[in-house]
Amino acid sequence: MDSVAELRIQELQTRISRFDDQQAYKELYISFYPSLFHFIRDMIKSRQIAEEIISDLFMKIWENRKTLEKILNVRVYCFVAAKNLSLNQLEKQKREITYDIDEFAFRITSVMNPDPEQLMISEEMLKRIHQVVETLPSRCRMAFKLVKENGFRYKEAAEILNVSVKTIENQLAIALKKINNSIHFDIHRSVPLGVGNQC
Repeated sequence: MDSVAELRIQELQTRISRFDDQQAYKELYISFYPSLFHFIRDMIKSRQIAEEIISDLFMKIWENRKTLEKILNVRVYCFVAAKNLSLNQLEKQKREITYDIDEFAFRITSVMNPDPEQLMISEEMLKRIHQVVETLPSRCRMAFKLVKENGFRYKEAAEILNVSVKTIENQLAIALKKINNSIHFDIHRSVPLGVGNQC
């Protein structure tokens, strides 16, 4: 998250905390909803429950709005709270042995912002990468998505997952190695050499 966005979030926190500003609350909700939804949905596998968890999370934020300004990084706070609410929900589901039709729905979505290098990758390559990411172990997949898709720094991702920064580094190394092994990227086939360039 860039410094302008961080300053805007801090301004929204202040407006919500000091002035009970519902417009600021709505803007905060709208700005965090997409990334929180994908994060929770990845854990829960249910669209409806993910939406309910986000709703519960933001209700608690509103109820405790007077202390919102004291939170140093509200984005990390929201992801930690979302993770905890999701884990509680998973425990509840284990006890109740319920099944949700959404568990069986499969949807590949991407929150990544493409840069020029990514634009060279074909749609087929992206599909293969997403397939590999979905097969990663849970913690590895979550670390990868937090850093690569949601743009968290390693330290923030470590705080959200309650692990060390070194664990995040290791999980990302594992993920990138599996992705690399799976796609067998061949630079000579992807980037044509000029006539004068002989190897």
